[in-house]
Amino acid sequence: MKRRVLIHTALASAAALALPVWAQDKYPSKPITYLVPFPAGGTTDILARLIGQKLGASLGTTIVIDNKGGAGGSIGSELASRAAPDGYTLLGGTISSHAINVSLYPKLGYDPIKSFSPVVLIGSNPVVLIVGQNSPYKTLQDVLAAAKAKPKTLTSASAGSGTSQHLALELLGFRSGTQFIHVPYKGSGPAIQDVIGGQVDMMFDTTVVAGPHIQSGKVRALAVTSAKRLESMPDVPTVAESGVPGFEVVSWQGIFVPANTPKPLIDKLHTEIMSILNQPDMQERLKSLGMQPSSMTTEQVAAFQKAEVDKWAQVIKAANVKLD
Repeated sequence: MKRRVLIHTALASAAALALPVWAQDKYPSKPITYLVPFPAGGTTDILARLIGQKLGASLGTTIVIDNKGGAGGSIGSELASRAAPDGYTLLGGTISSHAINVSLYPKLGYDPIKSFSPVVLIGSNPVVLIVGQNSPYKTLQDVLAAAKAKPKTLTSASAGSGTSQHLALELLGFRSGTQFIHVPYKGSGPAIQDVIGGQVDMMFDTTVVAGPHIQSGKVRALAVTSAKRLESMPDVPTVAESGVPGFEVVSWQGIFVPANTPKPLIDKLHTEIMSILNQPDMQERLKSLGMQPSSMTTEQVAAFQKAEVDKWAQVIKAANVKLD
């Protein structure tokens, strides 16, 4: 009798252990939500729609893009951190939401490292300083001269406090000894429209968002924040070339899932998404947007993210960056 009980117990334990494997074999069995913590029209949204369409086809399901913007990506990221760790919630994480905000917001509702597991790093890209087509400023030197002549009069938009656009502005002011008025929006889409319309003097924005508007002539590019000029914008000088030595800001985009998502699901998503990103048409599309595609493993992304958190904590402290 005792032996029979032991056998039944062993069989029950084995069945319990087998259940997650069986469930993963069925994954996905329903639509997947790809949460974008910024409004439509920004870099994270554009990439989510590019990737989501192909990912849905490869997984045989629907990828639902859900925009939850605000607070530099913090609102949507907090929502994602509370989602079930079952592979049905993806988050478009950025340098803002997953590296910068933790040093800016005293009561952030999530931990950028502990609350999530990285799936992929999509890629990195510099930001570019733009002005409206009717702006009197033709170069970065024009902007700096005007800012020094009349401190705190030039306005600069951003996708929100704590974003790479905001930090690029703060660093420019810190390194050049000038002062600007930061005008935060709830995303790049509405912000760049006001730059185009002339309601705001200028803006740092990612090459993904600004590129099409530069090509159409709606805005003028004055400088890029990379160490070297971009292949996609060879005539646009770097900020360092334009009189601010050592200046460099590089934004990045990734995909995360809530912490405690089973490793097999993360591995499956990583494999599927990297396969999509490595397709020739996607590689060309990313490069045309000014992005440098990434090939990092999940472990490498985790190490990279931790280094970014530490780096930006030091930068924010040194530049004495304050939230508006």
